[in-house]
Amino acid sequence: MGLTDEEIDRPLIGIANSFNELIPGHIHLDKITQAVAAGVRLAGGTPLQFGVIGVCDGLAMHHEGMKYSLASRELIADSIEIMAMAHPFDGLVLVANCDKIVPGMLMAALRLNLPALLVSGGPMLAGRFQGRAVDLISVFEGVGAVKAGRLSEAELAELAEAACPGCGSCAGMFTANSMNCLSEAIGLALPGNGTLMAVSAARYRLAKRAGLTIMQLVEKGLTPRQIATRAAFENAIAVDMALGCSTNTVLHVPAIAHEAGIELPLSLFNEISARTPHLAHLSPSGPHHLEDLDAAGGVPAVLKQLLDAGLVAGTPLTCTGKTVAENLAGVTVRDPEVIRPLSRPYHREGGIAILSGNLSPEGAVVKQSAVAPEMLVNEGPARVFDSEEAATQAILGGAIRPGDIVVIRYEGPKGGPGMREMLTPTSAIAGMGLDKKVALLTDGRFSGGTRGAAIGHISPEAAEGGPIALVEEGDRIRIDIPGKTLTLLVDETELAARRARWQPPEPKISHGYLARYARLVSSGSTGAVCR
Repeated sequence: MGLTDEEIDRPLIGIANSFNELIPGHIHLDKITQAVAAGVRLAGGTPLQFGVIGVCDGLAMHHEGMKYSLASRELIADSIEIMAMAHPFDGLVLVANCDKIVPGMLMAALRLNLPALLVSGGPMLAGRFQGRAVDLISVFEGVGAVKAGRLSEAELAELAEAACPGCGSCAGMFTANSMNCLSEAIGLALPGNGTLMAVSAARYRLAKRAGLTIMQLVEKGLTPRQIATRAAFENAIAVDMALGCSTNTVLHVPAIAHEAGIELPLSLFNEISARTPHLAHLSPSGPHHLEDLDAAGGVPAVLKQLLDAGLVAGTPLTCTGKTVAENLAGVTVRDPEVIRPLSRPYHREGGIAILSGNLSPEGAVVKQSAVAPEMLVNEGPARVFDSEEAATQAILGGAIRPGDIVVIRYEGPKGGPGMREMLTPTSAIAGMGLDKKVALLTDGRFSGGTRGAAIGHISPEAAEGGPIALVEEGDRIRIDIPGKTLTLLVDETELAARRARWQPPEPKISHGYLARYARLVSSGSTGAVCR
């Protein structure tokens, strides 16, 4: 390997590098990793890189590949565990950017409990189209707009060329950027990790500082479980609510905490949401993008607002070696329209709500900050589909009418398998101008780019005999997001008769990794972790 005795005698720092040439958020991570390695060497350590897989949800969307996306989270965590145990490192730096890669890496860090921190590749700049800021979701919604006659195919092609102008995680508060911001809030990433632009020099300086910082963590013996305490996770959920993050955080944050032996019940999300105003309104539901959030002060400015109001704890340690409160000394909000004061929030409650009821006894998740006011309380007939493809065909074919409630089932962690994201049908609904008229329910999940009355993670899932398996075409369903309820308006006698007739379906995939995953994975209500 060419290592000198001096290099071998220094602390050995593993750098988990998820660079590949498939994901826009990862195509520059080879350079980010080099910057981390430079920081490690500056501080007297020896960096040793190894590769980690990654799935691009945008490219995996609406085909069999999306079944592998959530499942890849567990594989990422397992593979890092294997590398760190087989080649004992003194510390780890986790270089990630997108969707399942960030939580998978954080799960590994807490499982291993070696000195570790995460550094992301940063968000993509927004594109420009017809005088407005656009992003990946603009293209998905553009397909529905073409179907509805609101956009020409030539305009859609122009939009597709403009929407994703360079490297980085897609520009809105989608899952990747949500998790990179929450990594800061938990304390396992440096300030700026969530919002410094992928194309900025500041992003590379941050990566170098990560290399310097891991050496300090090794010297102090400061490990992830000392940082990611229950209070730290509650801070992260509060930031989640203030930013209006992706509903996928309700899967990932509990899964990360689970690795530290900390259980975060779904009820905790509602408790924190009830007391945490929604302060930043980013795409897909709002007008701003990550570059705007960064210019306004980023995650530290949001944390400072919450700290001053007593809504987060200032005492948890962070990877800087300082407490949350110490990190925030002198931090201010630089744009009060992007990060609003608590006296003038975008919404009084946080961005996410958990709904319970006879249709979702173990809970369901909605991004309430992305729901039109007229859809917060809603009742309508069920339009039932047993796959995403069947629902999308009906939506694009004009078979869904205003007032309908689209139910997509057998797409949960076991039934999918893999709990596919439903960005295609939700984007089609939005693009066709139906997002204020049609609700969508599923035991699968949604992209962080979804907006509208889209309720996911319905648990128990259909494949396990949950009530969503018993819904029939035309059944009335009542949605009450302020009341946190989801109700199938069918009497218990009829439901009992349907339950007696129900038979579990044959597995959709019976071999390979997904078959094993389906046998091991838990409910979406517990983070879809593998037992």
